[in-house]
Amino acid sequence: MGQNEQVAVVGAGLMGTGIAHAFVSSGHTVTLIDSQAAALDKAHHSIAKILSDGVRLGKLSAADAAAAGQRLHYVASLALAPTDTMLVVETATENLPIKQTLVREAEARFAVTAVIATNTSALSITEIASAAKIPSRVIGMHFFNPVHKMKLVEIVRGLETSDGTVARVRAWSAAIGKTSIEVNEAPGFTTSRISALLGNEAMCMLAEGVASAEDIDTAMRMAFNHPMGPLELGDLTGWDTRLTVLQYLHQTLGEKFRPCPLIHKLVKAGRYGRKVGRGVYEYDDQGGKVPNSAIKVF
Repeated sequence: MGQNEQVAVVGAGLMGTGIAHAFVSSGHTVTLIDSQAAALDKAHHSIAKILSDGVRLGKLSAADAAAAGQRLHYVASLALAPTDTMLVVETATENLPIKQTLVREAEARFAVTAVIATNTSALSITEIASAAKIPSRVIGMHFFNPVHKMKLVEIVRGLETSDGTVARVRAWSAAIGKTSIEVNEAPGFTTSRISALLGNEAMCMLAEGVASAEDIDTAMRMAFNHPMGPLELGDLTGWDTRLTVLQYLHQTLGEKFRPCPLIHKLVKAGRYGRKVGRGVYEYDDQGGKVPNSAIKVF
């Protein structure tokens, strides 16, 4: 894939912001789309900080950072994205009808040569693609948070995804410095399936009083060299998102994925995780974990 190709990213949340930064910092022109002005403003400041940190750390020049910022555009609707966009990546909430609507809108807006990718972490690519007139150009492109640090992109084939679409997305992934793996669609793909099961079991252990949240996370970091524990990761991912994924996996793969009741409690309490300042742990305004703030179950 050539540099300066038009890329559209739908959704200015954590993932959309990170994906937009990855493409714009690799020479592409990016349109970041969100109907919420506050989300676009937050994304603008987040990307500016990542770029300025890169300059401060000597990873890119001030001129390159400025050029990247100039290639990034913010709009409120997919209908305002350039029609010569070659790749659109949607990062909407894990809701099948919403994603299908975005696929239809993207197909109507962009040329038949454009690839439509979804960043879903668990939903069926085949079902999402069923909304398209040309499902062969719909594919899963699953990034990981934080995008600017995580090197993997999970590329997921739907039933009708073409070899050409896979090849183009693998080339785009390589161009932005990511390692890609190819997955035939299955519930939870590879990473979400494993991560959801690990996080769910960790939450069950916490609910049973096996160990404290801090000690469960410390065990996984120290014994298995994980960069963060499963409860910390759940806070980062968002327990509302994790619950949606587990419910889908429970429905499709069976009883071992039944969500722990404590996850339901956290979601009902609004303790979604780091994005709202509290989950299993509490977080300060800069997103740092507050010491000794883990929930006490008993």
